[in-house]
Amino acid sequence: MSANPIDVGIVGLGRWARVLTRAAQKSDKLRIVGAFSRSEEKRQAFARDMGVPAVADMNALLADPAIKGVILTVPNEQHYPLALQVARAKKHVYTEKPIAHNLEDGLKLAALEKEHGITVTVGHSARLMGGIRLIKEMIDRGELGRVAFLEANFSNERALELTPSTWRWYRDRAPGGPLSQLAIHQFDLLHMLGGEVAEVSSMASKLSPVGAEVDDQSMTLLKFADGKVGYVGSCWTSPGVFAVRVFGSKGLAHYEIDFGTWDTPKEIHKSATLYVQRGKDGYGKRQQIEIPESDMFRAELEMFAESCASGRQNELTAYNGNVAVAIVAAALRSVDKHGLAVRVGDVIEETRARIDAQRVAA
Repeated sequence: MSANPIDVGIVGLGRWARVLTRAAQKSDKLRIVGAFSRSEEKRQAFARDMGVPAVADMNALLADPAIKGVILTVPNEQHYPLALQVARAKKHVYTEKPIAHNLEDGLKLAALEKEHGITVTVGHSARLMGGIRLIKEMIDRGELGRVAFLEANFSNERALELTPSTWRWYRDRAPGGPLSQLAIHQFDLLHMLGGEVAEVSSMASKLSPVGAEVDDQSMTLLKFADGKVGYVGSCWTSPGVFAVRVFGSKGLAHYEIDFGTWDTPKEIHKSATLYVQRGKDGYGKRQQIEIPESDMFRAELEMFAESCASGRQNELTAYNGNVAVAIVAAALRSVDKHGLAVRVGDVIEETRARIDAQRVAA
């Protein structure tokens, strides 16, 4: 890593751009030196509030030789078209999760790495939380024994706040509601903790009184390639929760955070819970594990900066991003099939074949 911070730009200046910019401002590894939005009002407000110079034209941002990468915090359907622009300018790409609006765009986005000699970083930051890293270390050391079952839940009250003016209202922009917006975080985590996912079975429901197009309840069963099973639930009409449990032959690990600290990750460890339960009478012998302070947003941006400097992929790969989107796609197909199991590999191969056919036709 260079001793000097890496200069990057940011495109899309909504709430999440501010969260990431605040994280970047705590780092000495990168600097956000230019900000673009199609809205002049947003550009001016962002420059005023965040101290980042506004750029009136995206082409000007991409033409700046000092800028080595671009952070994309735009609606999901804009990820691939904007990443293509960035890659053609030979800049490295960071895109917020999901990698793209659908798997087809996600696979095309991943292909930009070889086509243009750049790297793609996907913001699946939840895997960088201190408690999650500790569980991964426990698994790798064999401390939990043979892991056989994993479960996770990520829920909040978003569906109670939706209006037709918000993009998450619409089925084609937020397919599956919490499935594509919240559960996808947990799909990435369980992929990291449990390995490759072979097939999924999913159900969904719509219970919010606001009348949005999207489902707002989601439950997905996972079958891993090595035989493990798992479950991811997501309710979009309840108080926020983020929890993960890993069940092994020697112990189970439970991690849960106060969802109110999500936007301030340096505070997460103060109220989070991590314990390991062992033995037949383990409930009374739960070992509380101290969680170190961490900042998942700063960490992911520093990984991006490292990739900008070295030209090498980091942990937050396009492959991992596409696995998460493929699980969502398989789950959506399962919902349409009334819960029948759908193989994740089949979804990926069918999508690749469709992309290849489009290229031949073009």
